[in-house]
Amino acid sequence: MSPKRLLCAAALCLCFPAAAALAQTAAPATPPTAAPPVEPAAEPPIEPGMETSAPEAPAPAPVAPAAPPVKAAAAPPPAAPMTGPVRNVVLVHGAFVDGSSWNGVVAKLQQKGYHVSSVQNPLTSLADDVAATRRVLARQDGPTMLVGHSWGGVVITEAGANAPNVAGLVYIAAIAPDLHESTVDLMKRAAPMPAGASIIKDPSGFLWLDRTKYHADFAADVPENLTRVLATAQVPIAATAFSETVSQVAWREKPSWYVITTRDRAVSPEVERFMADRMGAKVVPMASSHLAPVSHAGAIADVIDRAARELSRQQ
Repeated sequence: MSPKRLLCAAALCLCFPAAAALAQTAAPATPPTAAPPVEPAAEPPIEPGMETSAPEAPAPAPVAPAAPPVKAAAAPPPAAPMTGPVRNVVLVHGAFVDGSSWNGVVAKLQQKGYHVSSVQNPLTSLADDVAATRRVLARQDGPTMLVGHSWGGVVITEAGANAPNVAGLVYIAAIAPDLHESTVDLMKRAAPMPAGASIIKDPSGFLWLDRTKYHADFAADVPENLTRVLATAQVPIAATAFSETVSQVAWREKPSWYVITTRDRAVSPEVERFMADRMGAKVVPMASSHLAPVSHAGAIADVIDRAARELSRQQ
């Protein structure tokens, strides 16, 4: 091929790419009005400009902040104390009796206009008795006096803590442990009491009070015909319960009253005085046997009534 023809061919080759390039640049300029509606949906990855706008379009991101308000609204059940007059009383019995040991007290308090509930403790463990008490507390509408007799004092010490409807505590010849303290720990603070020698442990690990000693060591100022019935209907307590310790202490946060039974043969009056002083309770001495809720039902009801009225005045 002659040099002239070679030069013509080279010129033609250079013209074709230039024309193609001109065609490519001109093509987008013509379809922009028709193409955009189709291209953004069909080929998002190819057009970089569309890729950046696509993530911004899903504005579900603002939906995430809407979730926290729901959590915040569900979270605020704070344990704020209730206000108003104290018209509810929950009674918690101890070992070797059941809820009927409060019958005389219940009748007197009802006459005074109180809404009264008597817990039936299973006496199988501290946790079980606390659960039974909390179930009854949950049914109270308004401020409540929580009252414990004997072993029931351990129960109300645990159950009354962080309970917003418990306005105050009344201990009747009751065990009032401090944090990580048990009934056994407190009973060791004085010489053994006569009732201790009358307790019998059965093969299943439950403790019973000897029926023949029930009157003398547990309820000396209760008529014997009644103590025979009480001894027959007594509820035994798991021996392990007396060694269980409390993990919360209600009397550290609630106003407390303590009835010291000065003729007690089951819990030493000396230990009762120690517990009452330690908790800063208002003390009411009573010349009674251990079973004061039966032998002095009217006087016990009066103590609870005075405590409730005092708390009501403070509201």
